[in-house]
Amino acid sequence: MLKLGIIGYGGIAAYHYKNLKKYKRLKVKGIYDLNPLRLEVGKKDGLITYASKEALLADPEIDIVLVATTNEVHKELSIEAMAAGKHVICEKPVTMSSKELEAVMEAAKKYNKVFTINQNRRTNKDFVLMKRSVEAGLLGDVYVIESRVEGSRGMPKGWRTIKALGGGMMFDWGVHLIDQLMYMMDEPVVNVFCKMYNIEYPEVDDNFRLTMTFESGLTAQVEVSTNNYITHPRWYVLGTHGTLRIEDWDCDGKIVRCLDKESVWEDEIVYTKAGPTKTMAPRRPETIETIILSEPMDVEDSITKVYDNLIDAIEGIKPLTITAEQAMRVMRVMEAAFESVEKQQAIQVKI
Repeated sequence: MLKLGIIGYGGIAAYHYKNLKKYKRLKVKGIYDLNPLRLEVGKKDGLITYASKEALLADPEIDIVLVATTNEVHKELSIEAMAAGKHVICEKPVTMSSKELEAVMEAAKKYNKVFTINQNRRTNKDFVLMKRSVEAGLLGDVYVIESRVEGSRGMPKGWRTIKALGGGMMFDWGVHLIDQLMYMMDEPVVNVFCKMYNIEYPEVDDNFRLTMTFESGLTAQVEVSTNNYITHPRWYVLGTHGTLRIEDWDCDGKIVRCLDKESVWEDEIVYTKAGPTKTMAPRRPETIETIILSEPMDVEDSITKVYDNLIDAIEGIKPLTITAEQAMRVMRVMEAAFESVEKQQAIQVKI
């Protein structure tokens, strides 16, 4: 059985360990963390604690290293681990820039090691439900996808509020939401516009609004808010023949789609509390149908799916499905978003 060593034993690394306890293809052997308190947590969890990262990397029993530190050292630790003969799974964001990621990719080739990223939200059931609905043609040709994650408690204090450590919501949540869309859409992004807000933390974005335009003209709007007291739906998708709405991670939602395009308008004007209208008159009930959506029970949404693919790639069973090349596209979209904020204009790209 392969053995895993963890560098950085914070909350997300502990989440990995919890989900890997009964995993049959890999055993977590030990950890290293700069914080002695986190080493004590590791001991209580029954793990070996190393005196240094060098000691962990020198352990010949360690096959794979999970890099789960703050973001600014992902690059150097990933390269050091591969140079020590270890395969690597790195927490998101993979690095702080595309230049850093290029160095990691070169190291993976140089040392002939498998490198992947924990973009585990590709198996989130709400995303899979939306993706399947679109790909099944239930909405016709889709031209707008809105993806939102919203809360009202602000950001957790600590490294997420510090720019030098890779803090902010773009690196924390944006990387996941962009990855989902890039994984789904088999075409380049050609335009990026972003507005970031510093509501409570001056150094980093605690809210942002990102618009990505794909080559076909499809527009994806990604929004992350940390002080939103009335939330939007998790997904809102517009197609030529219908609209999809998924409320939350529980997958409560519906599709309303057209049965009859009604090329002939009624002559009468409809009177509403806001005044008369003809264009926005409601449809007749018999011209639409409603499809109630629910959780896709055949989907296994577990971090172990990322490890399955990593181990399959190490053993030569299957190629990686979460690759550094894919992460590079996501990183370049995020870089375009930061450039858009700085220049206060849309950025033309081909990503």
